[in-house]
This record gives sequence, C-alpha cells and structure tokens, in this order.
Amino acid sequence: MTHTDTIVAMATPAGAGAIAVIRLSGPEAIAIAASIFTSVAGKDISQQKTHTVHLGHITEGSRIIDEVLATIFKNPNSYTGEDVVEISCHGSNYIQQEIIQLCLRNGCRMAQAGEFTLRAFLHGKMDLSQAEAVADLIASDSAASHQLAIQQMRGGFSSEIRHLREELLNFASLIELELDFAEEDVEFANRDDFQKLISKITQVLKRLIDSFATGNVLKNGIPVAIVGEPNVGKSTLLNALLNEERAIVSDIAGTTRDTIEDEINIGGIGFRFIDTAGIRDTVDVIEGLGIKKTFEKIEAAQVVIYLFDAQKFQESSSKFQVEIETIKNKYPLKNLVIVANKVDKLSVGEIEKLNETLYQVKGASHLLLAAKTNRGIAELENKLLDFVNTGALRNNETIVTNSRHYDAMLKALEEINKVQAGIDSGLSGDLLAIDIRQALYYFGEITGEISNDELLGNIFANFCIGK
Repeated sequence: MTHTDTIVAMATPAGAGAIAVIRLSGPEAIAIAASIFTSVAGKDISQQKTHTVHLGHITEGSRIIDEVLATIFKNPNSYTGEDVVEISCHGSNYIQQEIIQLCLRNGCRMAQAGEFTLRAFLHGKMDLSQAEAVADLIASDSAASHQLAIQQMRGGFSSEIRHLREELLNFASLIELELDFAEEDVEFANRDDFQKLISKITQVLKRLIDSFATGNVLKNGIPVAIVGEPNVGKSTLLNALLNEERAIVSDIAGTTRDTIEDEINIGGIGFRFIDTAGIRDTVDVIEGLGIKKTFEKIEAAQVVIYLFDAQKFQESSSKFQVEIETIKNKYPLKNLVIVANKVDKLSVGEIEKLNETLYQVKGASHLLLAAKTNRGIAELENKLLDFVNTGALRNNETIVTNSRHYDAMLKALEEINKVQAGIDSGLSGDLLAIDIRQALYYFGEITGEISNDELLGNIFANFCIGK
C-alpha cells in the first residue's frame, strides 16, 4: 500500500439518504476536486483558503451530476494531515457512485479500510492508541463505551504511557552512558531515583492492567445468563427486560431449547442477556443439547440470574437449596442474583416467609418480582448496575479496553519485574539495559512509536471504508 497517492471513499454509510459525504485525501485531492467541480460563484476552489465551504456542481463535460457543497481542508490542518476535500452531495446511490467513479477516472484510487485514519497516524495527527479509539468511538453503542473511546481519543491513556516511557528512556540513556565509562567506574544514573521510577512504573502498569477487566465489559457489554428450571418465567423475564416479545412464551415446559441473546442499555451500560434452556433431567436429545449450552453460557457470563417460581418454592425448597449451592460452588466468582418470580400470586405472609429464607442465602443477592406485570423489573435493573464498577469511569480515570494494549502492558510489566530483580541482586548496568530496552519496546508498541506494516495492517483492517 502506498500512501503518497490520492484516495477517495464514502465517509457516510452505504445506502440512500438526504445527503452523503465523499472524502478525498492526498497531494492531488484539491486539484482533482477542482477539475470536476464548478462553483456557482465562479471561484477556483484550488485557490481558496482552508476550512472553507463552496456551493457548486459536480460535472463531467457538459453533464451535471449533482449540486454539492465542497469543503476544503489544506495540509497540515486536516484529519489526515494531507489536503482533504469533502463533497456533500444528495444521498442517491446513483449520484454517490457517479461522483466516486468520476474521481477515480481523474486520478484517485479507492481508499482501503481505515486508510484515512492510517494516514492521520503516519502524519503525526494522532498516535496509534488514539487511532484505535476512533474505531471504538464509531462502534460505541452505549454511554459507557462512548465515554471510554472519547477518553482514549483525547490521549489520556497514551500520554500516561508516553510519560512513563520518556522517564524510563532517560534513565536507560544514563545507564548506557555508564557502559562507555566502565573502566572509570562512574555512575550517572542515581540508583535511588531509578528504584523509585521502577516502583512507580510497576504501580501504574498494575493499575492499568487491572482496569482492563472493567474496561472490557464496559466496552463489549456485560453478559448476563438467566437460568432456572423449565417454565419458571425466564423467557417472560427476558421479554420484560427488552420490552418486546423476543422469546416464545408458553405453559409447556422446555419451550426454550436453545439460548436466545439480546442487548439492552441500562443506565448507559450495555447488558447482553442470555435466555437459556430450563435445567432439568430429560431424555429429549435436542433439549439436552440446549441444557448443555446453558452451562456453557453460565461459564461465559459475568452475572447469573437464577430464576425460580415463587408459587412452587415451599414444595421444592430443598431442591432449590441444592441448585443454588451447586451454582455457587461451581461458579464461585460469578455475581449471583436469586430472583423469585410470580410473587403477585402469593399472600403477604407467604412473601414474608420467602424473604426470610432468601436472606439466609449467603454470597448472593435476591429479589422478588412478577415478570408478567413488570413488577420489580426496575429494581432488578438497579441491582445489575450495582455489579458494574463505574467509579473509575465517573472519575475520568484511565481505563484500558484494548486487548493489544493489555497484552503489551503485561509484557512490559514482566520486563520491569526483571529490572527490579536485577536491581535487587546488584546486576551490572549492561544486563539491566537489556531488560529496560525490551520494556521500552512494549511501551512504544502501544503508542505506535515502534510499529511495523503487519501490526498496522491488522489494526486498520478492522476499520470501515471511509474512515
């Protein structure tokens, strides 16, 4: 892939709409746009100032294709750092393709996935972690994932990493300088200050690594498995949470034979609910496969809602206790919510007795509701939000959401631990320098100060065309 030519692509989604935006970027972007654009004011847009908008027509010879607005961005003050022209045309698919084909005939080539943002990175408009945040921002579908992407795009995470790298690089330079004066036995790098820096880097890396667990679920949504015996109202609860008839509901036990998944937004946090097959002994092969998949979904879930029929609690309380203990013992790290459904069918006394029993269950939250009438649904939503650690998000702390960054930090921490072990054992400067260089390498991988074509290709291949 060459990045010295001029590229073109749709910057808006495919399909018909009121308007569409076609973006050109590269050394000939303004010249190519000027060759197909006729200003209604008779202006030559190649001679106009940056960040100006011009009304005119896209023409091919005497044929008028569309009336458009052409916006000029001159380098280096553009998204890509190159000359950029954005053509806002009417949203007809035919018009969009006619303008793009005209640009191609006049010297452009089609942009590849993420190539505009890749050029922004190559021209120093953003570092690699900020470029990756652009894709996260486009994909954000909740307030939490949006806020995380905005924080990373603004450079909070990369500036923290870059600052640590600069401090470590400074000490690495001093230690390597000592190697040039090995015979004189001089010490340029103060070992006490160096020890403080290593401790500081270790603490920061551990904090950022720990934040990945929170960041990952906030970015991708929190998986919640709804489990229980057949016909206790799992599908009814899913429909109540989604506020639509997503799952089939019937009085026949075993109606749900496979998992049904859907996502909703609660308080700005994405939750992915999984309605599972009812857990029971069965000879039905298909239902048995569904129950097997239920346990797989519990394994993958962060929160487990165990639902049971409050009307049948008294007659099967011992079985209920066994099932709850089984789930707690098998999945001790899962957040468990015990939910009694159909409580609208109980008397006040029965509800009080049920509450007393549930309060005795340790290591789990409990709730009473009636999914069919939406009673208790709001309380369940609030209970789910309690499981989400949004404190760091509210305080604008740096939260890691990218698995590539997470992996690089784990490797950097491993090298820093080697440096610490070397300091403790009085290792010579030349051996310390090897581990320091490796830690610097992993820091540089995060921000893109150290990169290669394969890494960039993998990252930007996940972008949409036109971004």
